[in-house]
Amino acid sequence: MTEALPTRKAVRLRGRSFLALVLSPELPFGEWLTQLDDLARRSTGFFLGRPIVLDVAGLPITREQLADLLAELTKRNVRVMGIEGALPSILAPGMPPEMKGGRNAADIEVPETPEGGAPAASQAKTTTDAPKTPDPVRATHVATTPSLLIEEPVRSGQSIIFPEGDVTVLGSVSSGAEVIAGGSIHVYGALRGRALAGSAGNANARIFCRKLEAELIAIDGLYKTAEDIDPKMRGQAVHVWLDDTVLRTVALAN
Repeated sequence: MTEALPTRKAVRLRGRSFLALVLSPELPFGEWLTQLDDLARRSTGFFLGRPIVLDVAGLPITREQLADLLAELTKRNVRVMGIEGALPSILAPGMPPEMKGGRNAADIEVPETPEGGAPAASQAKTTTDAPKTPDPVRATHVATTPSLLIEEPVRSGQSIIFPEGDVTVLGSVSSGAEVIAGGSIHVYGALRGRALAGSAGNANARIFCRKLEAELIAIDGLYKTAEDIDPKMRGQAVHVWLDDTVLRTVALAN
């Protein structure tokens, strides 16, 4: 009697690429970590949900120094997914795996604020121009919140980081792209990437978009991924705000 063998399902393998942020530390690590802390203060949420690759190529360091650096990054909630350019002798069990074959993408830089606290003219548009005949009462309440206007779509792999104020995008934000603002974010096209408003601790920041298809939305560190967003809101023009500790999303009237 011949016994029938059970049918086996084939294992499905698929390739997929992700955008990762590469950190390239410099010696001495203490000074470099101080600069990293300064970046984190100026752009809260900068490392939120980001896959991080640590590039130590060319650094004359020991296994112990690498382990200490990884521990310091962990304290700062910087989670390293892989290490690039490390000699095999300095990698130890329990460390992130070795990464190879990465392709360069656009650099990600945090805009610097000049001395005095005012953003550079090339980075922001402010409302400091007073009318020729200002109302003497209302003139004392003219808003001076800086803003950044992006007149073209934000493509995949690009990061717009503006911790000083609001960001307005006249086009769409592609999947794999992100906009990080200290104030509110306005997207007049489709929001398919990541939008992090209120990154400098502004719980009153808002997110507005013409079409919600986001990978992640966040205000003041509280966030929702694509899986957490109400399916009824997807594809809609929406308004997102922070209600105490709850991220609220409501469709805008046409």
